[in-house]
Amino acid sequence: MGALDIVLLPCLADNYSVLLHEPDTGETAVIDAPCASAIKAALAERSWRLNHLFITHHHTDHTGGINELKAHYGASVTGPETEVDRIAGLTRVVKAGSKLEFAGHPIEVLETPGHTLGHLTYYFPDDGVAFTGDTLFSLGCGKVFEGDPQMMWESVSKIAALPGDTKIYCGHEYTLNNARFAVSVEPENDALKKRVAEVEGLRAAGRPTLPTTIDVERATNPFLRPQSRAIQARLGMLGAPDWEVFARLRQLKNKA
Repeated sequence: MGALDIVLLPCLADNYSVLLHEPDTGETAVIDAPCASAIKAALAERSWRLNHLFITHHHTDHTGGINELKAHYGASVTGPETEVDRIAGLTRVVKAGSKLEFAGHPIEVLETPGHTLGHLTYYFPDDGVAFTGDTLFSLGCGKVFEGDPQMMWESVSKIAALPGDTKIYCGHEYTLNNARFAVSVEPENDALKKRVAEVEGLRAAGRPTLPTTIDVERATNPFLRPQSRAIQARLGMLGAPDWEVFARLRQLKNKA
């Protein structure tokens, strides 16, 4: 089993899909399918044929390309069991504890609801990568559309508990916008200052800010840092439960 080739692929206005290719077997997978055209072009450029799609949640900017890709390549489509009625084209449904692999690489399925009730994160432990969709972003987290803040806090906490060197690929290029909010709630954080400078440089050069890592996010992402005394003090919530601080942060970010 060789190392996976991983390609971060911009789609639509600010979405990302991710291509995974196993060079020993030739198998190729895609994490989320915002649109078919960009994915087909990237596959053709590399002479890869799509075998599998892994879908994190039902929103159309993550599922819009499923039917065309499935029809063109005959690919299997894996997605959340609880959203089977909201994602057309699924051929396999999974939940936490489901046995799942790609080309011999094991996949752990994490249920990470909040953004949607069935949202999944796909963690490849042997490869040290996780695909978090719209649950955890670099320096941010997804909006809570279908769950509640406590549910979302529990979901991001599951991801934050992964090994620190785990590489995180999320579904959107939101990092620079998230950075502005992060600095507003924890301006004294030196690790955050360093990350913001890095993000600004990457975006100025037209480069993606992903992947990030769990260690970087634990040190800089305010949504993983509700225990920070500086953040709590700034919000007037010293000693409050983590999920309540998280909820207040999400409320403030919604208005930012």
